[in-house]
Amino acid sequence: MEKQGEQKASRLVFVLYPFPGHINPMLQLAKILHSKGFSITIVHPEFNSPNPSDHLEFTFIPISGNLVESKVSPGDFFDFISALNKNCEGPLIECIPRMSKAEDHRDQISCIIYDGFMYFAQSVADQFKLPGISVRTSPAVTILAFAVFPRLHEQGYMSFLESVSQDQGPELQLLRLKEAAALTRETTTYAMLELRAALTDSMKRCSAIIVNTVDFLEKEALAKVQELFSAPTFTIGPFHKLVPTFSSSLLKEDTDCISWLKRQASKSVIYVSFGSMASVDEKELLEMAWGLANSEQPFLWVVRPGLVRSLNCLALLPNNFQERVGERGCIVEWAPQKEVLAHDAVGGFWSHCGWNSTLESISEGVPMLCKPFFGDQNLSVRYICDVWNVGLELESELERGKIEKAIKRLMEETEGEEMRKRAILLKEKLKLTLREGGSCYNSLNDLAEKILSF
Repeated sequence: MEKQGEQKASRLVFVLYPFPGHINPMLQLAKILHSKGFSITIVHPEFNSPNPSDHLEFTFIPISGNLVESKVSPGDFFDFISALNKNCEGPLIECIPRMSKAEDHRDQISCIIYDGFMYFAQSVADQFKLPGISVRTSPAVTILAFAVFPRLHEQGYMSFLESVSQDQGPELQLLRLKEAAALTRETTTYAMLELRAALTDSMKRCSAIIVNTVDFLEKEALAKVQELFSAPTFTIGPFHKLVPTFSSSLLKEDTDCISWLKRQASKSVIYVSFGSMASVDEKELLEMAWGLANSEQPFLWVVRPGLVRSLNCLALLPNNFQERVGERGCIVEWAPQKEVLAHDAVGGFWSHCGWNSTLESISEGVPMLCKPFFGDQNLSVRYICDVWNVGLELESELERGKIEKAIKRLMEETEGEEMRKRAILLKEKLKLTLREGGSCYNSLNDLAEKILSF
C-alpha cells in the first residue's frame, strides 16, 4: 500500500488497555499505521506494560493507574475498568502538553487512538481539541450489546434494542441479542451500566471507530453500528494478517511444539488453548486431560501458569496421564499460536473463543471446539457455531466423556469435515479482502486519509 502519512505530519497517540487480548491488537494497529508513514507514541499503564525494545520504531510513555493486575478477575472487571479510567485520566492530561511541544509541525499530535475500554481518552482528546478514535478489539456486535442500556435511570436505548429485535436478518437473529439482553437485565450491576454508558458516550463523541473485524463476517452488526453512531466505522481486520511477523506475547512462547507438530499427520492435531485470562478448577483440568487422552487424538495443549488459580497446573496432572498419551500429546506453557494454527498438522482448535483467537482460527481455516468463559466470548461462540457454522459448542460442564465425544465429532466425523470445508472457504474469502481493491485494503486507505484530514 502506498504511504500516505508523509504528506502531512502526524503523530498518533495510542492509549492501551493493559491486558494481552487488547495490547496485542492495539500494537498491531500501531504497526499498521506506522507503515503508512505515521509516527507512533504508545501511552500505557505501568503494569503489564509492553517491552519497548520489541518496538524500537515507537515512543513509549508509561503512566500510573495505581492498580495491580493481581486484583483483576472477571468478577470485579467493571469496577477495575472504572478505577483504571479514573486514575489514568490525570497522567494523560499531563502528558499531552509535553508531547505537543515538538518543534517540527510534522511531529505534532494528530489524534488520540484509544482502546474502547480506555474511554477516558476521549474526554482528554476533547479537552485538548484533538480528534479521538475509538478502537474495538472485540467483535462489532459488542458495540450493540454495550449500547442497549446506558444507565439505570435511562431507558432511551430500549427502542434501539426493540428495533434490533424486530428488524434483524439471520445473522442478528442467530446471535440471540434479545435473549442476551434479557439475561443481562437479571445480572446487571450499577458498575456494569456505568461502564456501558461511559463507553457508549465516548463513541458518540469520537471522530472515527476502528473495529478489528471483516465486513463479510459481521455485515448486519456493522450496519446497525453505523445507524447508531455518526462517526465513520473502519473495518481493517484481522490486524494480525497485516503484520504477519509481529509478536508481542507477554509470556515466553515454547517453539519446541512446532518440531512436534512436524511429526504429526495432516489435520490430525487438536490444539487446545484458553488464552491469557480464562481459568478452570482442578477437577475441570483433570476432566480435560482425560477427555483428551480418551479421544485417542493427537493434541497440543497450552497449560499456562494460572490456568488453575494459584496452583502449579502441570503438577496436578496424574502420573499415569503422560504414560497414557505418550508422544501423542504435547503440553506447553505457551505456544506461538498463529504459527500453530497455520501448521498443516492442526485440524481443530479447542478455544475459549476470545476474538483474537477466533480471527486467527478463521484466518487459517481451522474449525473450532468452543468453551466460552465470559464477556464477548459468548457472542463469538454464536458467530462460530450458529452464523458461520465452523464450530461445535461444549454447552455444559467440562466432563471427560462429553469432551471425548466432541473432539471425535470435530476431528473424525463427517460433521467436522464439513465445518473444516466451510472454515477454509472463509479463509479464502478473507484473503481477498486483504488484496488491492478488497474491503480491508480500501478501509485502511480510507482510514489513513481520514486521519490526514484532521
